[in-house]
Amino acid sequence: MNKTKKLIFESAIKIFSESGYRGATMDDIAINAGLAKGTLYYHFESKEVIFNFIVEEGLKILNSQVLEVQVMDIGPIEKLIRICEIQLTFLYGYTDFFKVVMSQLWGADDRQNQLRKKIKEYISEIEINIKSAMKSGLIENGDTELIAFQFFGSLCSSAIYESIHVEKIELENIIKSTIRFTLRGLGIDYK
Repeated sequence: MNKTKKLIFESAIKIFSESGYRGATMDDIAINAGLAKGTLYYHFESKEVIFNFIVEEGLKILNSQVLEVQVMDIGPIEKLIRICEIQLTFLYGYTDFFKVVMSQLWGADDRQNQLRKKIKEYISEIEINIKSAMKSGLIENGDTELIAFQFFGSLCSSAIYESIHVEKIELENIIKSTIRFTLRGLGIDYK
């Protein structure tokens, strides 16, 4: 991502996070990025295109880290632990991005349908490890897709916890506590 697009990426996340999709304007994004409106339009023809860009780029950052875990020579439970660490670190590092994504998951607009599809693709990477752990007898059999969504959701709830608490919280403690809680839900005692 070039320097200008990175500025737009960061600015758009901030504006969408603060104003919501409907309240955000191209003017606001350009001003926040310190760019002329023409420069913004040179790179992106509309607010919708910018929104899709930030979702695509943000999820690309997260997915690339998870795909690195998927090729590691470690067991499915260890992969799930690493995915927990990655997702939580990502959610805390990109809190505004998380707010934008969560605010747009509901609705029938094309952008919302596309966002749900991208989130489902990410969750399918979690499901791979759930299936593997079940096949190995490490966790109880069940609906792997539902369990993967629940796994994802428990991690997202930690980001919501952080957004409600104004004081700085210790990320490492949140990660350990969330991993322990999430794995116990799968029937795994993790210390």
